[in-house]
Amino acid sequence: MSKIAAAMIMGAGLGTRMRPLTDDRPKPLVMVGGKTLIDHSIDRLVAAGVTRIVVNLHYKAQMLRDHLSKRLDAEIVFSDETAQLLDTGGGLVKAMPHFGNTPFFVINSDSIWVEGKTAALPAMIAAWDEFRMDGLLLLAQMKTALGYEGAGDFALTADKKIVRAREAAPPHYAYPGVQIVHPRMFEGAPAGAFSTNVMWDRAIAAGRLSGTLLDGVWIHVGTPQARDEAEAYLKAPA
Repeated sequence: MSKIAAAMIMGAGLGTRMRPLTDDRPKPLVMVGGKTLIDHSIDRLVAAGVTRIVVNLHYKAQMLRDHLSKRLDAEIVFSDETAQLLDTGGGLVKAMPHFGNTPFFVINSDSIWVEGKTAALPAMIAAWDEFRMDGLLLLAQMKTALGYEGAGDFALTADKKIVRAREAAPPHYAYPGVQIVHPRMFEGAPAGAFSTNVMWDRAIAAGRLSGTLLDGVWIHVGTPQARDEAEAYLKAPA
């Protein structure tokens, strides 16, 4: 199995939909199940063998720096966006020098999941094929996507290639905000702020964006109500 030792956690968002929980803290520091959202992500990454994590910063950046200074189980590097929010794609481009020419995980800080029999990140590493893929997205079945309000983001072809849900028959899947990215996917990217969707569409057209299904339950913690639902789910007996 190839090893993926680096990751980026998207921590720069304003967290407006999470207010009032984000009035006094950035969204990655919202507590769920006894620990912060970002600590859920870091715990998963460290367990999968990741040793270096880049976190982008904007809203209440110093609080996030101070909190993460306590994590000693991985090297944590910051990509500062306090001067300008760059959206998901622009944020990745700004942080790209930290990754050289090696693939890395990207995790949205408002995404947590409960593992099934197969741990998600090691399964993604096993599915990753650097020669055939520029990106690999984790996908959740709709019935196991808690707090998700959409009708599905993507579908999969027979050979696990990603297709936009609007262009494919069901089943459709939700995107839980977890992917493996090779830096080449962002070659020729736009300047400034832009969405990763721009680069995904290019990779889809080239047949170089693949997907793999989560074995477990994804919990999207995007609103105070969703946070409360996540708390209740995590406390419920198995």
